[in-house]
Amino acid sequence: MAVRAVVVTRRGSPDVLRVERRPKPEPRRGEVRVAVEAAGLNFADVLARAGLYPDAPKLPCVLGYEVAGTVDAVGAGVESLHPGDRVMAGTHFKGQAEFAVAKAVDTLQIPDGMSAVEAAAIPVAYMTAYAGLVLMAGVRRGERVLIHAAAGGVGIAATQIGRHLGAVIIGTASAAKHDRVRENGAEHCIDYRTESVSDEVRRITNGEGVDVTFNALGPTSLRADWQLLRPGGRVVAYGASQVQQGDRRNMRAAIGTVLGFPFATMPWWKGPAMLNENKGVFGLNLLHWWEREGNLERLLEPLRELLAAGVVKPVVDSTFTFERAPDAHRRLMEAKNVGKVVLTPN
Repeated sequence: MAVRAVVVTRRGSPDVLRVERRPKPEPRRGEVRVAVEAAGLNFADVLARAGLYPDAPKLPCVLGYEVAGTVDAVGAGVESLHPGDRVMAGTHFKGQAEFAVAKAVDTLQIPDGMSAVEAAAIPVAYMTAYAGLVLMAGVRRGERVLIHAAAGGVGIAATQIGRHLGAVIIGTASAAKHDRVRENGAEHCIDYRTESVSDEVRRITNGEGVDVTFNALGPTSLRADWQLLRPGGRVVAYGASQVQQGDRRNMRAAIGTVLGFPFATMPWWKGPAMLNENKGVFGLNLLHWWEREGNLERLLEPLRELLAAGVVKPVVDSTFTFERAPDAHRRLMEAKNVGKVVLTPN
């Protein structure tokens, strides 16, 4: 049986996306098959479609890291889940299809009263935020945390989790999004389009700086983030959204980003002097984390607790049918979203 899926037919603009038929996947041992009602869209999908994501599958391919829906079938050895269970799951690509498979250990039950669209907005964003703020940066009560792109899916997740930890959140976003960013827990907002983020952070903190910065932008802002850290401060870099500029693959921007990272993420030019600053830089790639550990259990277990405690409140910006996947990509590329962009089969 063939099922519909969003296929990246070749590298290029969003117009290279097509809805095509692919074989219905079969769950292997330890896996479940999910009848997908909603699939989250992430910036990694945008980069992969443009040919700027080295971990993407060989083209043509189906992308997608997270889905929500109903368990349709279970593989051998799966006892914790049964057909009919409503779940959200991390998918190692191939999530943007009518049916997708996932390891049973990489699933969470959807809470009562939560829609599949809301559930699909949770896994990648909240696992990234938890890994960065808790496991890497070790954010503590009273610390100041600067979150770039605070109105995006990961940015909102980080704001909610950071606020839950008792941190003082400073979020960057365009002015029109400030109210939404504050609703999710930011105490201060900075309009990165019209204000100097560095100057505003120093004003807000009376020149003291911040303890943690959570950065999805790339090297242009990483060096500035380093300079804003107080002693003991940590930069967590989890993306490079500046690589993709406009509808097409921008090789000059891509090469500039790659060449710029060594100078932005580790201030090696300072030599022994950096040892006296007591600062650190973390790089976070959720896919590599996932592959190294073999599953998402270390991130999903605390996420389950945060869901039960009401800390996780997914914000869905918009939904697009599979046929409108190009429009969904453009919305992310143009930074128009507040929260997650989600794809649905129909």
